[in-house]
Amino acid sequence: MRIETERLIIRSIEPGDEKIFAEMAKDGSLNDVGFDEHCSEWIGDWINEATLLSEKDDPRSDYIADVICLKEDGRVIGSVGTSYYKDMDKVGIVWFVGSEYRQSGYASEAAKAYIAYFFEHYAEDEILSNISDANVPSWKIAEKAGFVLEDTRMYKDIYESEEQLYRFYAIKR
Repeated sequence: MRIETERLIIRSIEPGDEKIFAEMAKDGSLNDVGFDEHCSEWIGDWINEATLLSEKDDPRSDYIADVICLKEDGRVIGSVGTSYYKDMDKVGIVWFVGSEYRQSGYASEAAKAYIAYFFEHYAEDEILSNISDANVPSWKIAEKAGFVLEDTRMYKDIYESEEQLYRFYAIKR
């Protein structure tokens, strides 16, 4: 897959991307998305799994992780894709941008482009964005990307040991 925006290229994940993601995670800024400071020990296996899921191209199978690159030089700056929420039987968008690339509008630009791709490419009527209430930058990105807040409630995400307050956003086709 390949999406181009004014400043970005979003492409399928591929072997070699793990080195860049592991480097981004070293500062601890990706802990909330499951990439801890020591992810270099296991991220190669994750890239292999993510590549297979990307080839399967089914957002309801588990997840799809694509890569966000700067158009000007091809530098990898983050990821955008989908995650299947079995407990809700719905597909959500997920994203992260390395800490040095934040507050530049890249995440909202990638999210908007990915949402358009999602509705063109998949037979889904809705995409969610479930964000911890404490993660103000991410829910502001969701709102900039056109998501509408539908609910705020306690929820336990896959990487969390206990429930916390979450904001549940959606965009309908």
